[in-house]
Amino acid sequence: MQSLRMITERFVLVAFVVACLAGPAAGADGPNWPQFHGPRRDNVSTETGLLKRWPEGGPKLLWTAKGLGHGFSGVSIARGLIYTAGNDGNDTVVTALDADGRTQWREKVGEAWKGSHPGTRATPTIDGDRVYYETPLGDLVCLEAKTGRKLWGLNILRKFKGKNITWALSESLLIDGERVICCPGGTEGGVVALDKNSGEVVWTCVTGDRAGYASPILVEQDRLRMILTLTLKAMVGVHADTGKLLWRVEHLSYADENVLKPVYRDGEVFVSTVKAGSVKWRIDVADGSASVEELWRSKQMDNHHGGVVLLGGCLYGASCVYNGAKWICLDWRTGKMQYAERGVGKGSLTVAGGMLYTLGEKGRMGLVTPSPKAHTVVSSFKLPEGGKGRWWAHPVVCGGRLYLRHGEFLYAYDVRAEK
Repeated sequence: MQSLRMITERFVLVAFVVACLAGPAAGADGPNWPQFHGPRRDNVSTETGLLKRWPEGGPKLLWTAKGLGHGFSGVSIARGLIYTAGNDGNDTVVTALDADGRTQWREKVGEAWKGSHPGTRATPTIDGDRVYYETPLGDLVCLEAKTGRKLWGLNILRKFKGKNITWALSESLLIDGERVICCPGGTEGGVVALDKNSGEVVWTCVTGDRAGYASPILVEQDRLRMILTLTLKAMVGVHADTGKLLWRVEHLSYADENVLKPVYRDGEVFVSTVKAGSVKWRIDVADGSASVEELWRSKQMDNHHGGVVLLGGCLYGASCVYNGAKWICLDWRTGKMQYAERGVGKGSLTVAGGMLYTLGEKGRMGLVTPSPKAHTVVSSFKLPEGGKGRWWAHPVVCGGRLYLRHGEFLYAYDVRAEK
């Protein structure tokens, strides 16, 4: 009986841990994808019951939302609303839509970016009843999620003496408990924690670099909580509770295009950038501090800005210059390339229902079986014309729907399997 009780207790504990880590895409308040790359910020959905193959011509298009303003922002979803951002004339606007694509509110949050590749970059971050957003020009705002009413805001470039980068600030904000984490790359704050309720400064970390285009992540290892991100010229680790700079390791990319949100698992961190290729480090934690040691380096994948996902023991993402801009699979442990395939062309991706959803930047969508043996596109379809620029917003699968953003348009497709 004692042995049975121990087994039962262990089973309950494991189930609880798995449930906590899963961060389900649909909760009590409906479909949930509250930030860039989802609940765990890893771009892997736990949804099931999705199509394993699409009909000829693609899954059913449920609706198209127009007039969102031009941009490359993705979508976040929480409590029945869908959020995104775009350029509306001279303004950056955040828009909330209902589940049928109808606009519920629009709020101006700062001046529009009209430089190279004009439009918004970041995806809104939802935390409870609030929306947090950072514009390409550094205006960080906190809005009421139901109404769009502005609660507080500041310009992080001016506040922390930062200088904007060539293609403008692109990070999607990170919430850590009572703090919002941003990376202005300033001489008075490279990585910064603000009180999420007031915008007051909690801590600052000077990294010595201007901001990169990456979004930060939060990890915990041996009881040390760390913020990891790419600056313009380095990969850095920052103590999440104090703001202490734990390490800065140089990582130089072509044209300073350090874009990838770092990928972390079990004490190891991976990045991949244009022409610099891919690198994985081990994080060593001791006495409340940390350092990194390089494990492997590869030129087989140099990701641009479409992201890389870690699924099982493999890294999946598109290369930019090397291997002719193909889809690449690298072994997580060794860095060895498993394949290089054309697929739908260089682009972005997400994972849902155990499948890779790959979006080519020229507007072709593919459904791929994840495997280190081959890049098998089981279904694909051409997306509608109309939006301007490349298809650079990352796809989102949430609540049985595939959301694709292009220019001022948002498309919602039904990808649920028939019961």
